[in-house]
Amino acid sequence: MSSQSTPAPQPSDAAGPPGTAPLLVLLDPAAKAADGEAVRIARDVLSGGADVKVALPENATELDRVLAHRGRRRPVVVGSDLALQRVVQALHRHGELAAGPVAVVPVGGGREVALARSLGVPVEPVAAARAVLAGVPRQLGLLLDDGDGVVLGEVRIPGRRQVRPGGWRSLWAKLIAAEQVAQAGEQLRIEADGRELGGAGRPPRLVALRLPAGAEAAEVVVRAAGARRTLLRVRASRITVAGPDFGYEADGCPAGPVPARTWTAHPAAWHLVLPTG
Repeated sequence: MSSQSTPAPQPSDAAGPPGTAPLLVLLDPAAKAADGEAVRIARDVLSGGADVKVALPENATELDRVLAHRGRRRPVVVGSDLALQRVVQALHRHGELAAGPVAVVPVGGGREVALARSLGVPVEPVAAARAVLAGVPRQLGLLLDDGDGVVLGEVRIPGRRQVRPGGWRSLWAKLIAAEQVAQAGEQLRIEADGRELGGAGRPPRLVALRLPAGAEAAEVVVRAAGARRTLLRVRASRITVAGPDFGYEADGCPAGPVPARTWTAHPAAWHLVLPTG
């Protein structure tokens, strides 16, 4: 891990607005390797407007250590949605998620920064870095599973299955994947606040969960199998999915398999610095 302090022209005040707070800039190693220029630009803009300490945590242990010694500095993630999720997860794990706001400068391809974009963060490095300096903390919610996993965006069950092009072998893989999705969905049981969704004649093919900004309960979407593909949409604070071991995606990352999983909505659980207005 490497770290470096870059003093701002004027002293900063941790109790002031985001633009005057001292910052802990956490560079995502994957983002730096993929788009070093975007990372450099973001770092230069941030260093020009605040007292900045830069760190490059290579693993979860180093990330925990850097966050534990951040003092009054506010964490700023420079990287993908996955990097943001890891930082929020670490802060939650140590009971510090409510201690102060988090900021992010997205770096990555379209799907890699889709969550940040959906939360209202600019995806262009200069605009995002300026929003960190001049933006305001906004209260957001999240989903917390019974394994203490944090979800900032969406859960999908079964998750998307991507297969690269490759002729007959690829086609065969797609057919197998489609069959696995159907079989898994047919045996899943979904409960929303204790009420079972669907029925024996309408096995679920896809389940999606998310907590919209400002909402008190999660949005649950169940798409039933069959020719008509019935769509059911409800709101619930606690959602349980059970059945034979199944895999899922949380914030775009594969998880499981598990025999059961429960997600609970936690409104106003954390703050993200977003552009004013």
